[in-house]
Amino acid sequence: MCHHQEDRGSQGVYAPGHLGELTQVLDFDLVDAVAEETGTVQRRTRLLPTRVVIYFVLALALFEHCGYRRVWAKMVAGLRVLALAAPTASALARARRRVGPMPLKALFEAVSGAVGRPSTPGVFWRGLRTVAIDATSLHVPDTAKIAARYVKRAGERLTFGYPLLRLSVLVECGTRAIVGAVFGPEADGETTQAKGLLRQLHAGCSCWPTPATTAGSCSGTSPAPGRHTCAGPGPDAPR
Repeated sequence: MCHHQEDRGSQGVYAPGHLGELTQVLDFDLVDAVAEETGTVQRRTRLLPTRVVIYFVLALALFEHCGYRRVWAKMVAGLRVLALAAPTASALARARRRVGPMPLKALFEAVSGAVGRPSTPGVFWRGLRTVAIDATSLHVPDTAKIAARYVKRAGERLTFGYPLLRLSVLVECGTRAIVGAVFGPEADGETTQAKGLLRQLHAGCSCWPTPATTAGSCSGTSPAPGRHTCAGPGPDAPR
């Protein structure tokens, strides 16, 4: 975490650099732009302005086993000398609800995409940029509203565990850069989500299955010209 005293006067206590490494990856201008684009900029001066809440939600993903206040403490560690008032967990939760998901979606769409160059190892195969589809399941909070869409696993006599969300991602081979992502109930299955991801392919891309996402997941798709759908891994498939 770093702290630049010279920025404080012009942009406030949460100036660039004050919120740690995330501000070095996603600069304030970009975060402010997506907040403006999605109409979520705060209407009055707040302890938790929109840009700070966006960084906080990103930090929650980095420190998934920590509670709200611990994540906040990590995020503002560079500002300890200022003895800032720490927001309560409930205040952070309210701020998160106020901002909502749209700025995070817009931010993802702004920064996702292929980054490999022709010289990057493992990215291109026979002149095509190689990408892969993989999927995982995530637990989501067990509330009535969420459980209405994301169901729990069930046996013959009972349901158990937390509601489950299926996340599928389109990843650039060689760099692991995220090109696209879709999520939904676990019941959506690989095939439904894979078809949605294939629509995000650009010309000149070739999509390969991972062991968890078989070529059958992509059967029946109609790629646009210049795009190649998944094929079963052969001896000369990209690794």
